[in-house]
Amino acid sequence: MEKDFGGTMKESLVTLKQEIINTLVSNNEDFKAIVEGLDPKDFVDVATDDIDRKMLETIGSKDMKRMRLIDSALTRIEQGKFGACMRCGKKIPKERLEAIPYALMCIECQSDEERRNR
Repeated sequence: MEKDFGGTMKESLVTLKQEIINTLVSNNEDFKAIVEGLDPKDFVDVATDDIDRKMLETIGSKDMKRMRLIDSALTRIEQGKFGACMRCGKKIPKERLEAIPYALMCIECQSDEERRNR
């Protein structure tokens, strides 16, 4: 994966994560109280640090899944594995990653997975 593209994707993933956190803060007073007590540099790491059980309870299952996928993608960027399909190993097209930066699989493998889960 090209360094420039990886950097762009990292920024995009951090922004997505920040948006989820901001939505939770604006919709939930308990979560807001937890986040306000954090050091600003730790704000983006809220979901990964298991700061408080209440915080995790406030995150809906859909948002929690997205946060895990985002964290996984950020880890793959750091490891130099970002952009490779987790199933077949082929390169995931840039267009797919730009649309869904936390995508785990190429379109073909994702389609197969969805068909199997019906």
